[in-house]
Amino acid sequence: MNHLKEQLWMQCQKIVEHRLATAQQAMDAAQQSANQEEKSSAGDKYETGRAMAQLERDKAAMQVEENKKMLTVLNQISYNTSTDRVTLGSVVVTDHNKFYLSISAGKLEIGGESYVAISTQSPIGQLLLHKCAGEFFSFYNQKQTIVSVS
Repeated sequence: MNHLKEQLWMQCQKIVEHRLATAQQAMDAAQQSANQEEKSSAGDKYETGRAMAQLERDKAAMQVEENKKMLTVLNQISYNTSTDRVTLGSVVVTDHNKFYLSISAGKLEIGGESYVAISTQSPIGQLLLHKCAGEFFSFYNQKQTIVSVS
């Protein structure tokens, strides 16, 4: 199971690193665009162009910060441990789904099996926290039973 958790962790790591690089590139491109705006005879066109580029840069900067926070969360996970209660880093198998409590990264494929990487802060992550095998929870009127926690 630890090998599975390591693979899930590594996929999440790659996803965040890719998102971080993309956001950093967008931030750099927006900054470069703002720097290249030239004064024109149109007056406000220059200021509007710079303002739009600055907004894009700020948006990308927020994405960079969010992805850095996700890396921090991933760095708190030890995939070499296993617990009987759901915590950060747990793999939870229910009678309907398989979850990896880490970051919100969506669907991950490992060995032909699908897992959903979810944050402990997400609504379903909150429902799962501290539960153990045999317990159940309801999400969007669908009752699910926890089959295993590792």
